[in-house]
This record gives sequence, structure tokens and C-alpha cells, in this order.
Amino acid sequence: MVDQEGTSPKPGARVDTSTCEYIGDMLARISDKWTLLVVRSLGRGPLRFSALRREVGEVSKKMLTSTLRELEENGFVTRTVIPTRPPQVEYALTDLGHDFLTPVQGIAEWVVKNSTRIDAARASYAGRV
Repeated sequence: MVDQEGTSPKPGARVDTSTCEYIGDMLARISDKWTLLVVRSLGRGPLRFSALRREVGEVSKKMLTSTLRELEENGFVTRTVIPTRPPQVEYALTDLGHDFLTPVQGIAEWVVKNSTRIDAARASYAGRV
């Protein structure tokens, strides 16, 4: 077993690197800005691409498409083609996506609740630099 430089496991401790790798991989996939904003927006109900893009904000079509594909691949979002002319596509959260919405809303609420403290810390830091 190769440890991080300067660290060693506790005697008898079982190290499960595959679990850590899986957690790290999923955190990388779900913790980016656009994923959190898309999940939060879809938490209010299904949306078509253009409506979702307006709600999320300054996201490019390419980035929104990429984010939606990744969310669909990981089971958070469904993509439904509505047979109209021209065809329309609607995105909605799956049950897994709704489960993920709970921590996303918690993070959003934490940011709003602590925005004054964060702004004060940033101002303090800027004054020291």
C-alpha cells in the first residue's frame, strides 16, 4: 500500500481506496456550478432547454448540453422528446435527482444565510493582501 507522503494509516485500519475513488469521481461530476444550478432549477418542475437556459443564467448552449448529458448519464435527469413540429425536448429530475435536490437546496440556503459573513471575510482578506 502506498500512502500519501508524510501520512500513515492507523494500525489495523482498513483502507478502501475504491470507495474514496468513487466518492471523488462523483463529487467531481456533481459539484460544479452548472450541475447545481440545473438541478435546483429542475427541482421546480420539468423545463424545456431554452427555458432552463434562461433560468440558469449565463450558461452557453454547449455547457448546458454537456451538463444535461452528464446528469442524464448518471441518472439524475430524464430527457423526453415531445413529438411536435419541430420536436421539443423537456428535461426533468428523476427520483435520484430529487434525492440530490435536498443537499443542493441545503447548500443554496447555506450560501444565502452566510453571504454577509462570506462578503466580510473577502473584504478582510482583500484588505490584508
